[in-house]
Amino acid sequence: MELSDLKIISANIRKDIIKMLEIAGSGHPGGSLSAVELVVDLYFKHMKFNPKDTNDPDRDYFVLSKGHVCPVLYAVLAHLECFNPNELCTLRKAGSRLQGHPAKDKKLPGIEVSTGSLGYGLSIGAGIAAGMKQAKKDNKVYVLMGDGEHQEGSVWEAAMAASQFKMDNVCSIVDNNGLQIDGATKDVMNVEPLADKYRSFGWNVLEIDGHNLSEIDRAYSRFKETKGKPTAIIAKTVKGKGVSYMENLAEWHGKCPSKELVRKALEEIDASIK
Repeated sequence: MELSDLKIISANIRKDIIKMLEIAGSGHPGGSLSAVELVVDLYFKHMKFNPKDTNDPDRDYFVLSKGHVCPVLYAVLAHLECFNPNELCTLRKAGSRLQGHPAKDKKLPGIEVSTGSLGYGLSIGAGIAAGMKQAKKDNKVYVLMGDGEHQEGSVWEAAMAASQFKMDNVCSIVDNNGLQIDGATKDVMNVEPLADKYRSFGWNVLEIDGHNLSEIDRAYSRFKETKGKPTAIIAKTVKGKGVSYMENLAEWHGKCPSKELVRKALEEIDASIK
């Protein structure tokens, strides 16, 4: 698939996120929008993933550690036809398979683990990766994390273990948008320099523009080529990317736009691909 195609898919994913949240009346737009290109390029170009058999034993694994941005994952899985796209309209509804955080027990195709409590995704991913190593399988494990999430100590325990046991089959993808629910990460609890921290733990570190599909594409390819150490992709992103009134504002971490603002957001996203 060409990167120009992925740009169009990314715009459509953004529109789905906005529409889903409008119908739900709640959710997390900022971080969902900042992670779009990272998830789109991964699923449509790099992961071994069969939409017709999401439990294929030869698949790669995706762990959405920052589970509150599940709208981006749901939208991508729907575009891949893992389930009927009409089901996106049930986001956060009682009894829906599309809960406000990924829920494995709801049996939504493509959801590997339940997530929500921040800080555990990399531990889960490293555990899966260790199992694949022990079984002598070449499955890769991708973990999408938030930058604020790196304030949790469990992240660094997992980072230490992944390096110690040379888990070159695990990739931490850091959506580094600089904001969390209470404000800027540097003000709440500074996690920088993230790249240097990962390097000091023995990781292969790639610093990229998290909205540049060419850079994202190269980073995933380099991860798959790296041997003997895990990879961290530190992706500089913009919270609320693609919707001007949301960009770089912590207040859009977890609230939904009005009908008028939804219309404006969809118009801006459409204009970005013309």
